[in-house]
Amino acid sequence: MKEKNTRDLELVLGSTHIKNFNAYCEENADSLMQTESTFFEYMKAIFKERKMTQQEIFLQADIPEKYGYKLLNGEKKTKQRDVILRICYAAKFTLGETQRALHKYEMPELYAKNPRDALIMIIFNERPGSIIDVNEILQKNGMDTLRSSGLQD
Repeated sequence: MKEKNTRDLELVLGSTHIKNFNAYCEENADSLMQTESTFFEYMKAIFKERKMTQQEIFLQADIPEKYGYKLLNGEKKTKQRDVILRICYAAKFTLGETQRALHKYEMPELYAKNPRDALIMIIFNERPGSIIDVNEILQKNGMDTLRSSGLQD
């Protein structure tokens, strides 16, 4: 079942009665936030769905494997949103999946009014190539490149 966006769910709720709440939850289960799903569970579920190993994702994201494993196991926490964006891009996340991953990691989602974020959103939609290609596009447009884990806090 395809995930519905918030606006679509709000339209459905406009004509949903209290007595039909359980049916609403069942019919829209794929679109509703699941409180038990952590960032780490969410990421690993998508990796599994895409049949990608963490090792190949870290390699494509240009993130040291040891650091990546610690991030995904919750042993280490980053303050740099770029690291999460690198992992999401390397794992071929959609823009919506990336926004959800950022939200679950308690980081600001990409914001269309911020020029760098807007360009990154376009990049996630168009998929121009590798992380190197992404950084070249950002640089050509006068934006900071996606930072690598070597520069993280």
